[in-house]
Amino acid sequence: MVGRRRLGRQFGWLWASYAVSAYGSGLGFGALPLIAVLVLHAGPAEVSALSAVGPAVGALIAVPLAPWVEFRRKRRVMIMMDLARFTAMATIPVAYAFGWLSFVQLLVVSAVVAAAKIAFNAASGAYLKALVRPDDLLVANARFESTNWSSIAVGPPLGGAAIGLFGPVTTVGADALSYLLSALGITAIRGQEEAPRTTDKNPVRAGALLDGWRHIMGHPGLRPLYLNQMLVAGLIMATEPLLAVLLLRQLGFPPWQYALAFAAPCLGGLIGSRLARRVVARFGRHWVFRTVGTLRAIWLIGLAFVRPGVVGLVTVMAIELAIIINMSLYSPVLATYRLEHTPEHLVARTLSAWSIGQQASIAVLTALAGLLADVTSPRTALTVAGLLILTTPLLLPRQGQTSQHEPELSRSHS
Repeated sequence: MVGRRRLGRQFGWLWASYAVSAYGSGLGFGALPLIAVLVLHAGPAEVSALSAVGPAVGALIAVPLAPWVEFRRKRRVMIMMDLARFTAMATIPVAYAFGWLSFVQLLVVSAVVAAAKIAFNAASGAYLKALVRPDDLLVANARFESTNWSSIAVGPPLGGAAIGLFGPVTTVGADALSYLLSALGITAIRGQEEAPRTTDKNPVRAGALLDGWRHIMGHPGLRPLYLNQMLVAGLIMATEPLLAVLLLRQLGFPPWQYALAFAAPCLGGLIGSRLARRVVARFGRHWVFRTVGTLRAIWLIGLAFVRPGVVGLVTVMAIELAIIINMSLYSPVLATYRLEHTPEHLVARTLSAWSIGQQASIAVLTALAGLLADVTSPRTALTVAGLLILTTPLLLPRQGQTSQHEPELSRSHS
């Protein structure tokens, strides 16, 4: 079983650090838009801008960071990115206490946190590849995936209760503290990390910014998986603000039911992530990409037909549960394949390029869906998103595209 396999004390510290920051982020999930509404009395356009513009700017900031991360010791980079996120998030309760909080500050914090998250994930992926054996990569990624979904299931309800009891910036403070604790956990990892090697006299050259995308687009398996992932993630995330308007304003769901509709299905992430290793062993990785990748996409259209009352609540929860089970099974398999098929000297840039593209897709599609909802209705925009995502399985790789290449890929590219 995934839960019983030992991956060593160093991985344990890395996983514990990830869990602390994940649960902190779960507590602070949606906190910045909530503060914008409750404290700064922001309107729909400003809230949409905060949800889209901040992460988009963060993705742009992360572009020049990618080669910098590549040629630095990854543990040090992770600590720095955690401290950057701690500092940025901590400015919000401080500014709130002194009455200095502004919408511009929320945008800046959102961008800094988004950029630091991309850099942190790139460094942690590269570090994970060096830390555990190749045979254990899927187990490790499945553990991260299960932790992520459990934090989303538990964090937002607790965060909502904390905001009600202690005020609107409470969860932001908890989120900031979680990054500090994560940095301390990574510091506790023992062992000397080998310095990255490069034969390039100027590794952080202008062309190095695009090396991650060159690798992805030149790889027969990664290219279709990347394009598919950008559209699937973008379309799924674009429905969240639409569904909030539909459920809370038009259908009259109370806030606690809305929170329950999204939090409870996240427990499905524990199911999918724990099944990943068994499913791959039985059916193969390509089957997961084709079948589970398709199953992620077929449920979203159902959100366009949600009705008021208990039946509507159960419908949303069932649809979200089906999506999350398939996503949590698919994601660790994808993450493992991506690491296995990326040479060591390109891991950080490839992971950065992947995250930047996905973040940009989410921002663009969220903005377009919001505009469509304004012109028509949230239900119409949900229908369009649901129909578009049904086409995404056409981008999934064919059998030969995900076959194994050289067993020592990193050596062949060195």
